[in-house]
Amino acid sequence: MQDADVAEIVAAVRALVRERVVPRETEIDETDEMPPELRAAAAEMGLYGFALPEEHGGLGLTMAQEALLVMELGYTTPAFRSLFGTNNGIAGHVLMEGGTDAQKKAHLPKLASGEWTASFALTEDDAGSDPSGLKTAARPDGNGGWILNGAKRYITNAPVADVFMVFARHGEQEKASRDISVFLVPRDAPGLTVGPRDKKMGQHGAWTAEVFLDDVPVPAEALIGGPSGKGQGYLTAMRCLAHGRLHIAALCTGMAQRLLDETVTYALSRKQSGKPIAGFQLIQGLIADSQTDVYASRSLLLEASRAFDAGTDTRMGPSCAKYFASEAVGRVADRAVQVHGGAGYMRGVPVERFYRDARLFRIYEGTSQVQQVVIAKQALTAAR
Repeated sequence: MQDADVAEIVAAVRALVRERVVPRETEIDETDEMPPELRAAAAEMGLYGFALPEEHGGLGLTMAQEALLVMELGYTTPAFRSLFGTNNGIAGHVLMEGGTDAQKKAHLPKLASGEWTASFALTEDDAGSDPSGLKTAARPDGNGGWILNGAKRYITNAPVADVFMVFARHGEQEKASRDISVFLVPRDAPGLTVGPRDKKMGQHGAWTAEVFLDDVPVPAEALIGGPSGKGQGYLTAMRCLAHGRLHIAALCTGMAQRLLDETVTYALSRKQSGKPIAGFQLIQGLIADSQTDVYASRSLLLEASRAFDAGTDTRMGPSCAKYFASEAVGRVADRAVQVHGGAGYMRGVPVERFYRDARLFRIYEGTSQVQQVVIAKQALTAAR
């Protein structure tokens, strides 16, 4: 897509976010519900498929173009982006990276249009950042299909998902990286149940839940990649996560900008000793640190996205961007509450809500510690 067209899309998303979503943030946080009209607006604008190929009904944005759009989405409650983030991200990319041509043709248009909401069902009690402990099992049914048994945890959009990308082990290979496959499982599959919505610290309106698989039968065509996809689930997931890490970095950068804007606005309006607190140098120091974090996050994100598109760096850059931006937005949120003083600790004040929302970014799509390991390994390998 041409950059001029992308600029129009980004401007439209910016207007949607600031004019329609921002005014309803408190409502979304308090009710833990996303208004149906905002879901409809997202689908109408094509947001369920902005990162999916044009040939399958998406917008086909490059990573650099996607970063510009997602920064705008990050300006409001992350629950809005969560509506369609998995379709564009790790769930949609399972099909893009590992699916057969027939699977892409059959399923990607439903994700891109918003007809389907997809969930990425990898995490378990003992398997998150390291999938080697994954216990969900896939055994042959004797007719070419599979029977799935296991349980998944913290699965985004599970309460509303139409399909699940379920990762399961065959139990045939010693190394998990050679033994895990991914299956497309419809919500109405016999034996698949979804637990109650999780009660979370923040990101209210973005639903997660457990998913239980009790002798769930799936046909042969449910195996992503077809027969050659058996045992390729781990590698597919790793390729999906590189894109997802840049996506989350963009989301964090957008939220950091919003927090900075809230901080500056409050500092100019709040008076102490008869003058705005923005005139105090220690307040200015907090603002300067946050501005620097925002600037650095955006610059790192855009450079890493360009390298990702060029194929010159698909590991180090995404991990650096995710690690830095997710840590930075936490620092910016903390300073925002500090500048607001007692007001920043009160429910209903945006920076209090974003302080809770931001904490999750250092955990999902690979914890900060996992990113440190990836970054260090890449640096050491390059030196050797």
